[in-house]
Amino acid sequence: MKKVTIVSIALFMAFTILYVNRSENMRSKQSLPHILIIGDSISIGYTLYLTEMFKDEAIVEHNEGNAQHTGTGLKNLDRWIGATKWDVIYFNWGLWDLCYRHPDSKIQGFRDKVNGTITTNLEQYMRNLDLLVLRLKKTDALLIWAQTTVVPEGEAGRFVGDDKKYNEVAATVMKKHGIIIDDLYTLTKGFAPDLFVELGNVHYTKDGYKKIAAHVADKIRTALKGEHGGGSLKEAPQE
Repeated sequence: MKKVTIVSIALFMAFTILYVNRSENMRSKQSLPHILIIGDSISIGYTLYLTEMFKDEAIVEHNEGNAQHTGTGLKNLDRWIGATKWDVIYFNWGLWDLCYRHPDSKIQGFRDKVNGTITTNLEQYMRNLDLLVLRLKKTDALLIWAQTTVVPEGEAGRFVGDDKKYNEVAATVMKKHGIIIDDLYTLTKGFAPDLFVELGNVHYTKDGYKKIAAHVADKIRTALKGEHGGGSLKEAPQE
């Protein structure tokens, strides 16, 4: 009986220690800054590595699913923001907006820049972005806009050069609202061909996404240092 009692006490103590440690870890994690990434499959690709880069430094989350085009953003932004108090929101639209699609196309995503229709024209893109930024500003988060990544030669549903046009429109909107701009276009335009999954594809290899993630991490850290007077990410004030 005495042996059973000792074992019971030992188990109780072990469970108590585990519970306390788990509670402390949860409290510690909750106190970390929260970063929301909003974007399409490109951002999904690099968020995996970005999360690891900010391990023990911030909680990084991506919006549920693919943010697609600005029209999708307008329909879902409130839900993506939710009730979380975000410290940073890093966001992008564009590649879906400038894509031409046709219902009869056999290419993935019904892409067809010959017979298809543009998803969002430049005028509507500007209006949509303006509305999205106005909503994002209500969060009081530090906002960072990511310029659309490069459209490579041979892309089935996108014209080379439209990426620059849409980025110019986006830059106009962001400057109007005083939003930080991260130039992912110039970064990815300089990528070697082997960092893309294949010729004519807007997506990247593992190494490509890692390079983008490293760049994004640096941009967020630099922006936060400026926002909080040179303090580190962990020192960002929390409410």
